[in-house]
Amino acid sequence: QLELVESGGGLVQAGGSLGLSCAAPEDTPGAYVIGWFRQAPGKRREFVSAITWGGYTDYAESVKGRFTISRNNAKNTVYLQMNNLKAEDTAVYYCAARPGIGLRRASDDYTSWGQGTQVTVSS
Repeated sequence: QLELVESGGGLVQAGGSLGLSCAAPEDTPGAYVIGWFRQAPGKRREFVSAITWGGYTDYAESVKGRFTISRNNAKNTVYLQMNNLKAEDTAVYYCAARPGIGLRRASDDYTSWGQGTQVTVSS
């Protein structure tokens, strides 16, 4: 398992932007996929976005066109840029990793998880 460290998040007004980062250890071997998930109070954890080692991406319909995922393999860091935020984007955001190259949306397919970071969008 990888120790993933998330940063970013916070409080923003609707229509604003926030950026999240997810860093894996520098000595992480091999290719892996990073996914972002979120969980709002009283709701199930849901898929937000994912990116492969080669840069292929996937987005949930609810964030497509507003969120952008990217990665810097040299720094073992993945970024999630969130623009035009809405109140319904409020949740704890988690990054997760899975070995290999296949994009997946199911949380059970991911083997390592970050501690989570709060994103709050005020309307």
